[in-house]
Parts: sequence; structure tokens; C-alpha cells
Amino acid sequence: MSMLGDQSVAPHSLEKEAMAAQPKPQNRPVSNIVIIVAMQTEALPVVNRIQLTQDFHSSFPQGVPWVRYHGTYKDLNINLIWAGKDPALGTAGGFKAKGASIGDIFIVSDCAFHDRRIPIPDFDLYGVGSRKAFETPNLIKELNLKVAKLSTGDSFDMTQEDESLINANDATVVDMEGAAIAYVADLLKVPAIFVKAVTNTIDGEFGNKPSAEEFLQNLAAVTAELALAVEQIINFVKGKYISEL
Repeated sequence: MSMLGDQSVAPHSLEKEAMAAQPKPQNRPVSNIVIIVAMQTEALPVVNRIQLTQDFHSSFPQGVPWVRYHGTYKDLNINLIWAGKDPALGTAGGFKAKGASIGDIFIVSDCAFHDRRIPIPDFDLYGVGSRKAFETPNLIKELNLKVAKLSTGDSFDMTQEDESLINANDATVVDMEGAAIAYVADLLKVPAIFVKAVTNTIDGEFGNKPSAEEFLQNLAAVTAELALAVEQIINFVKGKYISEL
């Protein structure tokens, strides 16, 4: 789950953030938050918890499966975008050896890809696409959240080569969308916070149970914890400037 924030400044609305090379100093607290969610199972607990309403007449291009929920929560304008019914996974797997346990909530410090392999000098760096997430030291301290690096790939399983690149990325958690969102947020200069809840331990000891089975077994309980964490983060953000996060 990814949260994009802005600080609306008259007369320029920063719904997608300023397009300047660097964000300009703002003179108003955060007023708009966009939450991007890959799975409906992740989306609905948040929708219900902060009482968002589905938009049945959204302005998305015809044919795309995206679904928008929206509403006002404690004076914040909230938009939640669910990717739709195309198969996509949005919580995260975690490495037990690096301190990830089922249900842990992480704020991501860095994002990178582990399956965009381009073995050509300079192009290889583009493939990995390493980017730092927006830093939120006060939020992390106040809510006592764990911090981890995230590695993103398009497959649920992990090949030996994937594992090698995930280790090279020094990742504690793994997902299927975070680094792509980080790339777009960086292009648009939108402050993005990545909130990840661990549904399965990639290197955990769970007998003969495959990781996919563990993921499905834990999904409902973990997404409920994720929704609680999102509400706590929104409550923390309310009334604050970007620099205060």
C-alpha cells in the first residue's frame, strides 16, 4: 500500500504534486492523500474503517479496471485507488532472517526492482531503479514502526537469480508494485509513503506449506492490521506540514 500526499497551495492545486525539479516550500498543511492499493482485500478494510464511498462515475479512461473510493476524514481529502480485478498482489512477503514476522508493519525507506535485469553498463542501474522513499522520521518514531528496504518483482515465487538480486538490494520486504509506484511518484515529485504488512515469510519455517498458502491463510488478519496502521498514519499526518512528518 502506498500513500501519496500533497500540500495544496493557492492558486496551484498539487493533487499530483508540483512538476518542478524540487518540491517548493509549502505554506499549508497536508490536505490531500491518495492511497494506492493493489488488492480489494487490502482496500476494503481501509474503505470501511475511514468510511470512504465508491465513485461509480470516475474519470478514469474507459476500459481500465481501476476503482476509486473517496471521502473526507478529519478534514483530509482522501482518495483510495484500487487497481481493480486484474490479478495483482499488494501486501508483502518478508525475510525472517532480517527481522520480518507475520503481521509486522513496515515503512519503506528504499525501493528497487529485482527482476528488471539489463546486463549492460549504466542500463543495469536503470533496471534496478533504486529510489529512496519520502522520509518520515517523526511518524516512524511516534507510531513505533519498523523501517525496511523494499524489492519489487512481477512474480510471486522467487528464482535463485531473483534471490541474489533481492539480497543485493538489501531488502527485508518484497512486493509486486512498490518500486513502480516509487518511479512514478519520483517523476511527479509526489511525496510517497509505502506502508507494508507482512503476510508471508519467504525464508520462514512453516513445514511443507508453500508461501502462497501461507499468504492466503494470513491475508484477512494482516490486512485488518494494515487498515489500522493506515488510520493511525492518517491521524498523524492531519494538520501537519510535509516537513513535520
